[in-house]
Amino acid sequence: MEIKLSRRVQQIKPSPTLAITAKAKAMQAEGIDVINFGAGEPDFDTPDNIKKAAIKAIEEGFTKYTAAPGIPELKQAICAKLKRENNLEYTASEIIVSCGGKHSFYNLAQALLDPGDEVVIPAPYWVSYPPMVSLAGGVPVIIEAGQDQGFKITPGQLEAAITEKTRAVVINSPSNPTGAAYTLEELKALAEIVVRRDILLISDEIYEHIIYDGFAQFSPAQIGPEVRKRCVILNGVSKSYSMTGWRIGFTAGPAPLVAAMTKIQSQSTSNPTSISQKAAVEAYNGPQDYVKNVLQHFDERRRYIVAALNEIPGVSCFTPQGAFYAFPGVKDLFGRQCEGREIDSSLTLCELLLDRARVAAVPGEAFGAPGHLRLSYATSLDNIKKGIDRFSDFVKALS
Repeated sequence: MEIKLSRRVQQIKPSPTLAITAKAKAMQAEGIDVINFGAGEPDFDTPDNIKKAAIKAIEEGFTKYTAAPGIPELKQAICAKLKRENNLEYTASEIIVSCGGKHSFYNLAQALLDPGDEVVIPAPYWVSYPPMVSLAGGVPVIIEAGQDQGFKITPGQLEAAITEKTRAVVINSPSNPTGAAYTLEELKALAEIVVRRDILLISDEIYEHIIYDGFAQFSPAQIGPEVRKRCVILNGVSKSYSMTGWRIGFTAGPAPLVAAMTKIQSQSTSNPTSISQKAAVEAYNGPQDYVKNVLQHFDERRRYIVAALNEIPGVSCFTPQGAFYAFPGVKDLFGRQCEGREIDSSLTLCELLLDRARVAAVPGEAFGAPGHLRLSYATSLDNIKKGIDRFSDFVKALS
């Protein structure tokens, strides 16, 4: 029997970041020395107090189903976090806990979009935004924001992209893949358009704690009540507390939208893992020293990798304000050859880097930004030095 697959799934491509990481790990399993810049997760372990909270939950038998949108204790911890860190008042009815930040966005798209509805997405973008909009029947409307404008869209670009079909705009600050972050004044300028055109502002704040050089991080919801009621915050524990595998994210937004997302979740995954929820309670309510300590390491790595990349002829690297990614431009390497093969795209460059130099990076095509590479510096400084040296030697050998 031939299985006929749906049109929607045939339109979706697998995540390039996961594919690159999987290939690199497969090579490493074969004993090949690969420096992997592909992973979008901290290389540090989950803090002990969080792990102990999970162990305690298991020992006390907290291993059954919970309420679909999350346990009250975790919702309260999230509300307390939003008040403490963002000066935002939310109630439990405005919070839903899901199986990671990606699941949060997926539920949101399914609850919000009808076929043909448009969502404005700045590029470079996180790889999963457009596919998840498409899976919900929506239409991703891409705005290009290049390195010349700090990888951030302008109010004029947003205004021009909005149509009568526009339901929302996505702002990811700090950004994956660029590390770019919007200032309060920049957010205010975009929020003014959101309010005037009466659309939603989807604010992905998963990297909010990973910021550098004294940058002041704000949520658009802090701007004022008119913005807050149109703002949907996406966040979670994965990046700030090195809990990627625990799969806990949350959405804070208008109660009717959160209720609709809860219906979607109740008929798909049901509740997030009970044990992970207890661990997340400790993450939000417990000591926060870990976040500051980890940030020091990320900053040291950031400074090194940006400076080292900018020393490679043909490579130009933007200095990120947040997250843990470098996003160098490599178009000046196009047209050169490696062992008879011409570099005609960042995809080709990544293939050659992995095969010849044993360096894994993600091509800019995955993020709507051809001509760039994403290198995660969520790896040791020794690995970064070794990997950039290999990258540099690779470029020097090109003809």
